[in-house]
Parts: sequence; C-alpha cells; structure tokens
Amino acid sequence: MGYSAAIAGASGYAGGELLRLLLGHPEIEIGTLTAGSNAGTPLIQHQPHLLPLADRVLAPTTVEELRGHDVVYLALPHGQSADIAQQLGDDVLVVDCGADFRLNDASAWERFYGTPHAGTWPYGLPELPGQRDRLAGARRVAVPGCHVTVATLALFPGLAEQLVEPDLTVVAVTGTSGAGKAPKPNLIGSEIMGALSPYGVGGTHRHNPEIVQNLTSVTGEPVKLSFTPVLAPLPRGILATCTAPLKDGVTPAQVRAAYETTYADEPFTRLLPEGTWPSTAMTLAANTTLLQVTVDADAGRMVVVAALDNLTKGTAGGAVQSTNVALGLPEETGLPLAAVAP
Repeated sequence: MGYSAAIAGASGYAGGELLRLLLGHPEIEIGTLTAGSNAGTPLIQHQPHLLPLADRVLAPTTVEELRGHDVVYLALPHGQSADIAQQLGDDVLVVDCGADFRLNDASAWERFYGTPHAGTWPYGLPELPGQRDRLAGARRVAVPGCHVTVATLALFPGLAEQLVEPDLTVVAVTGTSGAGKAPKPNLIGSEIMGALSPYGVGGTHRHNPEIVQNLTSVTGEPVKLSFTPVLAPLPRGILATCTAPLKDGVTPAQVRAAYETTYADEPFTRLLPEGTWPSTAMTLAANTTLLQVTVDADAGRMVVVAALDNLTKGTAGGAVQSTNVALGLPEETGLPLAAVAP
C-alpha cells in the first residue's frame, strides 16, 4: 500500500528538493502541490529540473487543498506552519521543514523568532539517541535546521561519551540556497561571487538555541556554544568545523573509537577513513553527512569537520528519512547515498 503526499511551498528550494526525492520514492505518490504568491502558475516555471512534473499547476496553500493526503510536507517560511497544522487531522502525518515546532523552550523561540511559541513536535533527526523510537508512528515531525543537523551529528558522540567539555565552537561555511529563493540584495551574483561573509555572529543565528537544545539533551549538562555561519559563493552545501576542549586524560584513540562506534551502523552518517577529509562536493544531492575527527594535541581540543548538502540531508532528505521512520518503512527508502560529481 502506497501513501499520497502533498507539498506546501513547492515552488521554493526545500519544496523542489522534496519533490526531487519523492519522485524516486517507491512508496509515496506526489499529490497536490501548493504555493503562496506563485499559486496558479506552472510548477515547471519554478522548478525546471523536475520534468516528470511539468504538467502540474500550483494550487493555493489552503487546508482544503492539503486535506485528503496521508502525508503533508510544509516547506513554508517560519511562522506559517502552525495555523495549517492545527487544522489537519491527527490521522495525517505532517512534516514541517520550518522551525515552528523544533524548540522545547518557549522563551527561546520568542527571543529568536519574535512570535508566540506554537508547541513542540517529535524531532526529525533519527541519528540522535532515542529519536527513532520517538519518531516511530508519529503523526507530527519537526525537521531540524540544516546547520543544526551538521553541528549536532559532528559533536554529540564526543559529548555523549564524556570525552569533551561542553564548551563548543562551530564555524560553518554554507551555500546561498539556505537563505531561500526570495530576492535579497546581499545574495545577487555581483555581491556573492568571490566573497566570503559572516552572518548571525555572536550567538544571534536562529539555529543557535536548537543546536544547544540537542547537545544539552545528550550530555545532560549545560552547553555553551559559539556558532558562526559564513556565506560562501556556492549554491548548496555546508562544511562545519566543530571543536571542543578535551577532558583530562582523554586520548585520540578514545575519541576516534567513540565516533566509529556511534556511526558504525548508521546508513547516512559516515566517519571517513583516517586522513580523508570531508568536502561539500562529496555530499552533493546525497542524504549523507560525512565526518572526520582528530585531536589537536597542542590546543587540547577535539576537532570534527563535517559536510552535508543543506537541501538534502539538511532539509528535504531529513524530512523523507523521518517520514520513513514514522510510517514504518525502511529508513533508506527513496534516499540517495551517492553524490553528484564533478
């Protein structure tokens, strides 16, 4: 028995990536596609790479259009999911690619997003300890932010094994698609080409409290985080360098063993062989997170470098992966392990 899925926000980057993946999913049939200001226009006008859906016209994003499906994906701007989700029944699996239901702390939501907190849903990062059990059979799923996924997967094994102090630094270089399709002067070609620029500096990025939330849940003690994202002239991908002070007496062998053990059986998160370092190109269009870990002995710090595609594993791939777990399907169904090269 297959499942039908509607996608709200199908004209955007996350919506387009969801459609690309769902076209290859053997158990999910693509149903209604909706958009906001682009309603009434052909999908192919916005997603020219999705030729199998060239005949589709975007409907308005209303509850009436989204009802009648087994799965509803919400690829909408932050703050727009809650009202729609409240009107969809508990028999529908609603997967939110926005931030509305990610945070547990209402005050953190209000501080970083400036609106009332809508609530908290089961969290769509199956690799986190205990998360697959929480997702199994869930009818609501909150997909993590892209920076959150890469930072969490890079750091939690060291914290879970009590190998490092919870005083973390993350510098993440990212492509422009993470900012969405809306026109922005700082993202036009003449501004972005040949330039690197930081943003969300000094703990102001909206993914900051979400990373802290995840890693605090793993280590059981307060986590301090210095997170700096850097915009790079590439369309997709994140390369994050994550460091933390080693606890006294911890050896490089212990650190490597912790990561080898944690990710030995994970289908999408892989520790690379020693001496091989991740790059964004190694994850392009794949639902993978690739990591390398080492110890900077002089600084007394663990260093993890991790790469993923922010639109695939960082958003739409994570959504489909969580959908598979929630529906009881094999977790790898419809998700690519091989990247695109060159």
